[in-house]
Amino acid sequence: MGDGPGWHTEAWYVVYQILGWFAFTVWSISFYPQVILNYRRKSVVGLNFDFVVLNFTKHTSYLIYNAALYFSPVVQKQYHEKYGYDELIPVAPSDVAFSSHAVLLTTVLLVQLFLFEKGGQQVSSTCIGISIVVWGSAFVLLLLAFPTGNWLWLVSAFNIIQLIMTGIKYAPQAYFNYRRKSTVGWSITNIVLDLSGGTANLLQMFVQSIDQHSFENFSGNVGKVGLSLFTIAFDIFFTVQHFYLYAIPSVVSPEDYLQVGDYYVVPALDPELALNDQEEENASAQKTPPP
Repeated sequence: MGDGPGWHTEAWYVVYQILGWFAFTVWSISFYPQVILNYRRKSVVGLNFDFVVLNFTKHTSYLIYNAALYFSPVVQKQYHEKYGYDELIPVAPSDVAFSSHAVLLTTVLLVQLFLFEKGGQQVSSTCIGISIVVWGSAFVLLLLAFPTGNWLWLVSAFNIIQLIMTGIKYAPQAYFNYRRKSTVGWSITNIVLDLSGGTANLLQMFVQSIDQHSFENFSGNVGKVGLSLFTIAFDIFFTVQHFYLYAIPSVVSPEDYLQVGDYYVVPALDPELALNDQEEENASAQKTPPP
């Protein structure tokens, strides 16, 4: 028997833990390049606001699922009653740690949206509507689960919510890049790390299935599977956008830069930010009386 409870082979248990903590590490680090990029540019132009809001909803839902299934004996008991007492709980400590850290860092990104140059961008009515529907539905599900005590059903609903959010959260950013014909302001380092984490997360579940001679962990945690698959697919798409479709020039001459406040932008790469600054200059000129 392996050192992990319920594991048959110690080697597979070690590989499982390594993959889990590797995914946790690269996924956690992946939040920082965007935060640092925003801070250095003093701008969030290029980062889609809808993506940030939907991402916050996604990670909050995922934290509720992971924390409840990992820490609650009641939810664990209901899981074993449904899937069998020989089945392992499909949430690792690294999953809980990642979710907690993700909620913290997405909160930081939300704060940056209010602090830095926006380029006229705001959260869309569609995103606001989706958020209201999601959290309103979650509240209704809580009211339905409370009388029966079917907490696994409620927790699983949050897992489905995070899966749906994972499927749609990237779409606004992908379309935003397409409309701007640029990925400037959208950190590619974040994408590379995100892709690495999604791959490791999926491999982790395969390792558990090999050891258990069962694929019940996939059906018992469709959210984790969907998270990995959606992450891998969109990260590949973003990589194509950045390095092929909207690749930036390798050399930018000094005369290409335009001063905007206390920092500089390249209009060809940051057209919205440059246009916003030009509009402010025009408005100021119109207010200046003729000599």
